[in-house]
Amino acid sequence: MADSKDLLVIMNQRRIPPEHLPTPDLGGMGLSSAQVETQRGAFGWNDIVPQTASNWLTIARDTARDPMLWFLAVTAVLFALLGQFTESWTLLLAMVPLLGMDAYLHRRTTASSASLASRLASSARVMREGRWQDIASRHLVPGDLVEVKPGEYFPADGVLIGGADLQADESTLTGESLPVIKRALLRSGPLPATALDEHWGTAGTRLLTGTARLHVVFTGGDTRYGEIVRTATAGHQGSTPLQKAIGELVVMLLAAALIVCTVLAVVRLWQGHGWIDALLSAVTLAVAAVPEEFPVVYTFFLGVGVFRLARKNALVRRAVAVENIGRVSCILSDKTGTLTEGSLVLSQRIPATGLDETALLQFATFAARQDSGDPLDQALHAAAGPLPLADRQASFPFTEARRRESAIWSRRGGQLTAYAKGAPETVLAVCDLPELERSRWLALVDAHGKSGHKVIACAWKNLSDATPPDQEPSQGFAFAGLLAFEDPVRNGVREAIADCLAAGMRVIMVTGDHPATAGAIARQIGLGGGTPRTVVLGSEDDPGAVWRSLGGLDVVARATPTQKLALVQALQSEGEIVAVTGDGVNDVPALRQADIGVAMGLRGTRSAREVAPVVLLDDNFRTIVDAVAEGRQLFQNLRLAFVYLLLVHLPLVIGAAAIPLMGQPLLFLPIHIVWLELVIHPTAMMAFQDLPSTAPLARERRHHATRFFTTEAWLGIGLVGGLASVAMVWSYLHALGAGHDVEHARAMALAVLLVVSAGITVGLTQLRRAASRWLAFGTLASLVLAIQVPVFSGLLHLRPLHAGDWMLVALAFFTTTLSTSLLSSTIWRQQK
Repeated sequence: MADSKDLLVIMNQRRIPPEHLPTPDLGGMGLSSAQVETQRGAFGWNDIVPQTASNWLTIARDTARDPMLWFLAVTAVLFALLGQFTESWTLLLAMVPLLGMDAYLHRRTTASSASLASRLASSARVMREGRWQDIASRHLVPGDLVEVKPGEYFPADGVLIGGADLQADESTLTGESLPVIKRALLRSGPLPATALDEHWGTAGTRLLTGTARLHVVFTGGDTRYGEIVRTATAGHQGSTPLQKAIGELVVMLLAAALIVCTVLAVVRLWQGHGWIDALLSAVTLAVAAVPEEFPVVYTFFLGVGVFRLARKNALVRRAVAVENIGRVSCILSDKTGTLTEGSLVLSQRIPATGLDETALLQFATFAARQDSGDPLDQALHAAAGPLPLADRQASFPFTEARRRESAIWSRRGGQLTAYAKGAPETVLAVCDLPELERSRWLALVDAHGKSGHKVIACAWKNLSDATPPDQEPSQGFAFAGLLAFEDPVRNGVREAIADCLAAGMRVIMVTGDHPATAGAIARQIGLGGGTPRTVVLGSEDDPGAVWRSLGGLDVVARATPTQKLALVQALQSEGEIVAVTGDGVNDVPALRQADIGVAMGLRGTRSAREVAPVVLLDDNFRTIVDAVAEGRQLFQNLRLAFVYLLLVHLPLVIGAAAIPLMGQPLLFLPIHIVWLELVIHPTAMMAFQDLPSTAPLARERRHHATRFFTTEAWLGIGLVGGLASVAMVWSYLHALGAGHDVEHARAMALAVLLVVSAGITVGLTQLRRAASRWLAFGTLASLVLAIQVPVFSGLLHLRPLHAGDWMLVALAFFTTTLSTSLLSSTIWRQQK
């Protein structure tokens, strides 16, 4: 089976547990009051959507589970204890929008539960004690006999045991927009152990035609809809991989900084400099060393990512989702409306001999109803435009038994004409055609069906004046031809799929549609290299086992919500970072489970939009691919910002610690640290966040865990940062000289550190954006003004540098720029 390109498994069977049915054969009398009480004690109320309380205490409790808030709060407290009140307030202010977002999302989740309940029946007509009665649907129990009329929602899951010409709208559970044919289970005696899906009525779906009798089997949380609601309202918040990586990095740097600060204070005391000098040395080093920029830059970059993705029609409802978008390695996509336009379009007209395409279309449109709501009827009227003047005399709607729809019209002169459209085999059966001709048309129908088209046949018949206008003709029609409809593929989807495959990403179409239709669309968009592996999973199939046995798959047709969820879990167990697209209630479990849930903004249900952290404003697959590319670029930009912070902090911390440990006067005064922070903070946040992408969707190396840099990159950072540290310490000692000119030495060291900052910015960004150019220029300009202008240098306790000093400073700038450019190239190359 692993070598098979196509796999088809028989339709889903659903088990009927005998313990749910106290009376397997109701006999038309229904349950007794005693049986109802027994069943309610065993299975509870039919509360498919549980009532949820919404108050500020609940919101506060849920918000307190957000690790990002604790991450920022603890870090802010640490900075406050160290006297960095500006940084502490910055982090506390950064928590405000996150707190607001959590409260908003809690409210929206409550609203989402209400929207889930809107698709459930509030009351039910049930047979009990031998008589029909109307009760609240939550009072139903397994074993009840329920009657459902056209337009009503099924109040629970059960087996259809009565009704004719039944059709149901199951779009909320399967995503398939077309009506689904349902059949009553023909049986004598008790219900069987299992029944096909076509014999089930399901809570949350609506009966369109016919009157159904339902033997209730599952209620409440045991229904398929209840399972979806449970998945939608359950779950927990946890630290994202990037948050964990940042936390580990900050803790490591913070621990190192505290140790060095303690050692420095002890050494300064031992050297005889006194408590004030020791405390000033330690505090100055702590302010320089504590890595408060990392969480601030991370939060800022997430906000930038939300804005940039919004410009690409991807609305991010939870900022941390930006992190995972760029790591996506597999996309599970809906077909209808995402890969395709989501609407039926008349694509081909094949008239019979003697008719033209216009006449064929008019004949079919005469048989269609403009107000039916059927997408096919709407497509016909849209294509045909205004019809010739005529009066409709009678209509004979589509039913399961007839498989066609007919109408009788009175045209000019009073001529009565019957028009029919419907399933080709049914329409051909009522036409006068030679058998060879009939076979030729059926072969043509089969060919178009395999290419993913929905094909209908059309026929017409002139009636005599004696024909009763309310009687549908059953024979003698003249065949008019075939009409083929399709849901066209969206522009750019094939190219987007190609970009994904070229970047090593997997794309799997998961749809409720027929396998032939799904396979045809998959071939059009290039899934599976034009020969997609298509599977229809049976109810007992393990999606993970099927995935492995096929060596991967490209299309899952007739997918149920449980199977879609299981497929997501199977892919995640293989190490994939999975993005799932969805638009209906049926997609909620998979959207919730996915690493990135992507809901459709135009046609998606409210429940899907509330669960998914990302909403597409244009419902286009191309937008998903653009968002992945944007996410990857954003993560790379964040990585470069962290490189900058590490490379600047290494010489800053080493200089602030090494010089005092040598017994020399302090290298940095508090006012110097403020100056440096005014350079470092805006550079880290502004210079890297808007760097352009180097490729539409580049291939990226997969890692089992999120990490910022490879071992080689860490070594490069250590080497460049170490050289910058040596240069700064040497420049300080060199400028200090025999005369111990401390102000000259500090000016020299600060000049080297600031040109190192500017050189790192130039090397990492290549000055590809105006922000990086202005920040690098501003850093150098502030350096010249602060050192060479006596007014400023006096305030900063610095002495102007001479020409020889500036030559050494320039050498440090160009050396840093070159080495950082090489490091940047290494980081880019190692991530691909």
